[in-house]
Amino acid sequence: MVYNCSMKKDTISAIRQELKQQADTGTGESVQAFFKEKVTAYGVKTATVIKIARKYLKEIKPLGKREIFKLSGELLKSDYIEEAFIAFEWAYRLRDEYEPGDFVVFERWLKGYVNNWAKCDSLCNHTIGSFVEKYPRYIANLKGWAGSENRWLRRAAAVTLIVPAKRGKFLKDTFEIADILLQDKDDLVQKGYGWMLKEASRMHRDEVFDYVLRNRRLIPRTALRYAIEKMPEDSRRLAMEKN
Repeated sequence: MVYNCSMKKDTISAIRQELKQQADTGTGESVQAFFKEKVTAYGVKTATVIKIARKYLKEIKPLGKREIFKLSGELLKSDYIEEAFIAFEWAYRLRDEYEPGDFVVFERWLKGYVNNWAKCDSLCNHTIGSFVEKYPRYIANLKGWAGSENRWLRRAAAVTLIVPAKRGKFLKDTFEIADILLQDKDDLVQKGYGWMLKEASRMHRDEVFDYVLRNRRLIPRTALRYAIEKMPEDSRRLAMEKN
């Protein structure tokens, strides 16, 4: 199958047309309630967006990863949250083909197109998270993000490790990132690294509990509540005591 430039444009146009057709006024109105910042959205349910993503991925698969990433970039330029979800779903579906050089692409998307927590989590939980599981040396870059002035990079540093942490991986790195973010003033960053610690506690409860106790006078309440959510009631009570 020959996929020329015109056909690529047709694919993007078809996706946008389908998103418009699937848009629901009620969904569109409710989306904004989840965000403090202005969000551009068609108003399509997430499950439907994922179905659309997978449908068109079958059509464009012959293009190969490099061209699919370019198409993803075109979707991201629109700023629509549903188009971002499609772009990130495509990238995640190609995880078996990841190469070290793909990190540059993912980081460019993060810096250039992520402007709310949902885009951040969609890109980082799955795409970048899968990437660092395959190439752990890039976790060093996450620690650099943790020191950024960009709130989404700081959140990304934590939420990228959500799935690996849940599996018991990268505990040392998890704590190092939490150390950098420990007294961050941004509530979405606090929630991000608290979530990371919570997932790490599934396999390393004692270690995470010890970490929380050592830092309970410094860690913000928002992050603390997330971090201890899966712990026994007596542990949660002790962790919340700030002497």
